[in-house]
Amino acid sequence: MNLKQYIRDIPDFPKPGILFRDITPLLYHQESFRYCVDAFAKRSKIMSPDVIVGVESRGFIFGSALAYEMKLPFVPIRKEGKLPYSVREVKYDLEYGSGILQIHSDVIKPFQRVVLVDDLIATGGTMQASRELIEELGGIIVGINTVIVLKDLCIPEILDDEVLFSLVDF
Repeated sequence: MNLKQYIRDIPDFPKPGILFRDITPLLYHQESFRYCVDAFAKRSKIMSPDVIVGVESRGFIFGSALAYEMKLPFVPIRKEGKLPYSVREVKYDLEYGSGILQIHSDVIKPFQRVVLVDDLIATGGTMQASRELIEELGGIIVGINTVIVLKDLCIPEILDDEVLFSLVDF
C-alpha cells in the first residue's frame, strides 16, 4: 500500500522551518490505519514481545492498537508531568528543542521483551530516550515500529538498528 498518499505535509509547523508530516489522513482512512497495525503485528509476532510501549502522543494510537491486536499489555511513555505515580525520567533533544520523557517505574520488569512504537522518527532523540528508560527498568528492546522515518535527519545508530521496522521513508 502506498501510505505516502495518506500523509499530509504541513510547512512551518510547529515552528518556521519545520515540515510536519501529518498522519491524520492515514488514521482517517481505515484501510491505511489497519494496514499499519497489521504490518506491525506481523513483524512484532516474530520478536515474541511481552509488552508494547508507545511514545506520546501518536505512538499511543499505533501502540495501543498493536497491543490490543497481540493481546499484550500497553505502556505509555509520556512527556513530563503527565504520569501520576512514581516515574523514571530522561532528558532528550529533538529536532526543534528538548524535553523530558517519563515512564512509570513499575511497568517494565527485568528481562521483559519490549516492542517500542511511535508514528515518526526524525532525529531519533525521542526513540533513544525511550530506549534508555526501558533499559533502565531492565527491559530488552526487541523491536521498534514506526510509520515514518525521516532518513535525512535521523542519526545512523537508529537507522542501522536491526530491530527498526518502518513503513515509510522520507
